Amino acid sequence: MTNRLLTIGAAVASAGAAAFTTWALGQGSMGLAAIPVAAALGLVVAALAVTRFGAYVLLMLAVRPMVDLFKLSGPTAGKAGVDAEGVSRTLDPSTILAVLFLIAAGLWLAARARERGRLRTSPLTVAWLVVGATGLVSALGADKVPNSLLEALRILTVVVMFVVLEQLVPDHRYARRVLLAVYASLAIVVAYTVILSLTGNPPAEVKGSFTRISGPFAQSTTLGRYLMFLLIFGFAVVGYVRGRLRVALGVLLGLSFVLVFLTNTRSAILGLGIGLVVVAVVQRSAKMLVALGLAAVLGVALLPAVGDRFAQLADDRQVGGAPTGNTLEWRLDYWSEIVSLANRNPVTGIGPNMTQFQTDEAKKPHNDFLRAYVETGVVGLLAYLAMVLLLLLTGLRALRRAPPGTLARGIAAGNLGCAVAFVAISAVSNVLSSVATLWYLVAFAAVAGAPTPPAAGRDSVEEHGDSGLSRHGA
Repeated sequence: MTNRLLTIGAAVASAGAAAFTTWALGQGSMGLAAIPVAAALGLVVAALAVTRFGAYVLLMLAVRPMVDLFKLSGPTAGKAGVDAEGVSRTLDPSTILAVLFLIAAGLWLAARARERGRLRTSPLTVAWLVVGATGLVSALGADKVPNSLLEALRILTVVVMFVVLEQLVPDHRYARRVLLAVYASLAIVVAYTVILSLTGNPPAEVKGSFTRISGPFAQSTTLGRYLMFLLIFGFAVVGYVRGRLRVALGVLLGLSFVLVFLTNTRSAILGLGIGLVVVAVVQRSAKMLVALGLAAVLGVALLPAVGDRFAQLADDRQVGGAPTGNTLEWRLDYWSEIVSLANRNPVTGIGPNMTQFQTDEAKKPHNDFLRAYVETGVVGLLAYLAMVLLLLLTGLRALRRAPPGTLARGIAAGNLGCAVAFVAISAVSNVLSSVATLWYLVAFAAVAGAPTPPAAGRDSVEEHGDSGLSRHGA
């Protein structure tokens, strides 16, 4: 009887949700139409989070890039909170999933701490937690508290993802599954982008005179940074993958390498080059350095738009000028303009995401170090610098303890390359706002920083057969 009542109730709820969505679409309200769909997805995800939290985390890593396809508020460059059509970012599926993730992760971490007496923490964990805390404190004093608090909560999901993964990755099998989930997300992104491009409808945006591939993301810059991290790490570990998985990963990395150039995101392309140089030096691979140089030459030769975009660095451009002008000169001018904003509250700053509301340009700082100072004050800047330093030190420590010729060595090299690239491009772009890409950066850091990295012992694919990740490179 109970099952029958539940079935009838589910049917009635589904019919009501469908009717409401149809009515909302007829009224032209995308925000209202999304509510039943978001609620249904939220219930499914919540059920998974409660019953199998480890699987839920892997699902989030695998599907996170595709969530932006259902974004209601559109690109957020230069604005936050509510877009031109009045659709609040709080109704975006990405925001709803972020809130669900924070709640589920908080409950799981509390239960785990109670069960085991304490949580596993590292200095990098503490630094990330302080970064998240300073963002929340600064948001409470912002002129637009809801907008600033939303940005602080988005950054907090990165912090919590790192804390959660630090608890899970000491399990070697789970650590491998994290890497598989990450590259499953890349396979989905590449497949979506390639299929639409082949059908004559490439997922792209037009900025100035350039058409730039954006994939499932709202902006090409986000896709570029996402590909940058996964390419650096992927090239570092591909030599330790065996069989068909190695072939699949190689094809995936090749397609992704082309796509990162098609995003025409200068910071991502430069960051990719820097990261791969780090990997090549660490792995003492002269072949990789030569291949990298050839790829750069071919990329500019076969895709003239990339060379044109880099050539614009020498053009004159004033603040408020064309969107694809000399962004280097624009950044220098803009940085000198916004640094004084911190004078209003030098201790805790003006609040996350508030810079664009305080300037005529209505732009983000395009420098995460300056942003940390302006938006979260001296306290936030110190926390951010500590996090950056510890991110690099985590990579170096993992490299020192990883035996040569093992997957652990590849993981350590890839993580260090990603960390160096992150620091480099943070000085000229808004990487901290790209939450969807930072999940993968902290995933790599968590796996690399595990006490006993996967494949450091005798747990190769021949013994467990569940991943195709081997102890020794082929």
